[in-house]
Amino acid sequence: MSIAVVSLLTLSSSFGASVEPPTPYGVLPSERQQKWHELEFYGFVHFTVNTFTDKEWGYGDESAEIFNPTDFDANQIASVAQEAGMKGLILTCKHHDGFCLWPSKYTEHSVVKSTWRNGKGDVVREVSDACGKHGLKFGVYVSPWDRNHAEYGRPAYIKYYRSQLRELLTNYGPIFEIWFDGANGGDGWYGGAKEKRTIDRSTYYGWDVTRQIVRELQPDAMMFSDVGPDIRWVGNESGYAGDPCWAAYTPRGVDSQPPCPGQTVYQDGEHGKRNGTYWMPAEVDVSIRPGWFYHAKEDGKVRTPDNLIKLYFESVGRGASLLLNLPPDRRGRIHENDAASLLEFGRRLKATFSNDLARGAKTTASSTRGNDARYAADRVIDGDRNTYWCTDDDMLTPELMLDMGKPVTFSVVGLREYLPLGQRVDDWAMDKWDDGDWAEFAQGASIGNRRLWRGDTVTTDKVRLRIVKAAACPAISEVALYLEAK
Repeated sequence: MSIAVVSLLTLSSSFGASVEPPTPYGVLPSERQQKWHELEFYGFVHFTVNTFTDKEWGYGDESAEIFNPTDFDANQIASVAQEAGMKGLILTCKHHDGFCLWPSKYTEHSVVKSTWRNGKGDVVREVSDACGKHGLKFGVYVSPWDRNHAEYGRPAYIKYYRSQLRELLTNYGPIFEIWFDGANGGDGWYGGAKEKRTIDRSTYYGWDVTRQIVRELQPDAMMFSDVGPDIRWVGNESGYAGDPCWAAYTPRGVDSQPPCPGQTVYQDGEHGKRNGTYWMPAEVDVSIRPGWFYHAKEDGKVRTPDNLIKLYFESVGRGASLLLNLPPDRRGRIHENDAASLLEFGRRLKATFSNDLARGAKTTASSTRGNDARYAADRVIDGDRNTYWCTDDDMLTPELMLDMGKPVTFSVVGLREYLPLGQRVDDWAMDKWDDGDWAEFAQGASIGNRRLWRGDTVTTDKVRLRIVKAAACPAISEVALYLEAK
C-alpha cells in the first residue's frame, strides 16, 4: 500500500467518519516528489573554468589555474536568489570539462590547483553554507561526461564518478536535487589523448547502481535526467512546458534503444503522457542569459522582468517547476544586470500572489462527497494544499461557485489538485457572472500541482469552476484569484 493511500486512510479514521476518501487514480507521486512539487521555482548556478575561457563547453584541457574569481561571494548569489523568491540552488560542481569546484581527493583537476584562495578554497562548501544561511535548499550537478579524465569511456571512470558522487552526497549537507545531464560521449582531451570516445549510453554508466548510491546517501534527494526517475527534462531549454503538461510520463528510447540519459525522444517531455507509466513531472531549465555560463558580451541580453514573468506562467503555471540559471561573472557574483531584472521579477511575483481575492468568498458546489464537511467546497479557499473539495465517485462533471460578495478585479486564476490522489481532471473551464448569466472566460486541459490562467482583467462578484471532463471524481485543493502586479 502506498504512503499516499495510508495517509488518506489515517486522515479518514482520525475524523471518525464513515465516508472514505476517493480511490487514487493512475500513477501517484512519492513522498519526496510531493515535497518537491511545493518548491516550484529554484535556480541553477553554472560556474567553472568556462567562465574564464568564455566557452559554453570546455574541452577538458583547461589549466586549473585559470579558475580565479576576483571577489567570489556565495552569500551575494544566495541572497539574490532568495530575494527573488527562489527556494533552492543547484550548483554545477563538475561540468563536461571535468574541473571540480571542490577539493576532491580523487583528482587534482580542481580548485586545489587553482590560484583562487591559494588552492585552499571550496566553492561547493561556500555555496552550500550560503544556501543554509539564506533558507535555500542545495542541489548538485555532476556531469556524467568528463572530457578531462584519461579513463573516460572505460570501466575505471565509473568507479571515479561514483566516488566523487559519494563525496558530494556525504560532505555537503542535505541535497534536494541531483542533476544528471544527458550530454555524454564525444571528443575531448582525455588526459592528453585528444580523441573522440563513444559509449553505449544504456549500459556504460550502470545507472541502476548509481541511483542506488543516491537513495542510500540522500534518500530525500530528487534525481533529474531524461528518464528521471524523479523528475524529467521538459525537452527544451527555451523556458516553457507544453500545454497541457501532464505529470505522468513514459520515456521512449531512440531507434529502438532503451531510454536513458541522452537517448530518449526528448520532445515527449514537453507534454508528458496523460496515462503514463510513471509519475515523473517536468522541470523547465532555462538561463537568464543566452548562454549558460557568464559572457561579458551578453551583459545587454539579460531576460527582462516581463519575459521572466512569461516563463513563470508557462512553466510553474502548467504544473512544472522552473529552474532558472544565474551564471556568476568572473568576480564570482551575480552581475548587476541579472540581479536587477531578477529582483524586479521577484517583486512582481510576490505582489501578485500575496493577495488571493478569493479568500473569504462564500463557496457552494453542485456535489460534496457524502455531504461530509471534510470535502466541502470551502476547502479550496482555506490556503491548505492538503485539504480538498471532492464529490461522490459518479460525479465527474461537477461545478463549484465562489461568491465574493462584491465585485473584484483579477487577471490570474490559480487551480490545484490534491496530488496524493493523482491527476484526475482532464478538462476544466471558468465562468464569470455577467449581467445575470454565466459567461466563460477561461478553459484548459490538466491541472496537477498548479495551473495558472493569465489573461485580460475580469471584474465580477461571482466565478464558477466547471469540471468539463475527469477520469475520476475531482479532488481540488485550491481555487484562487489574483490581480497581476505591474
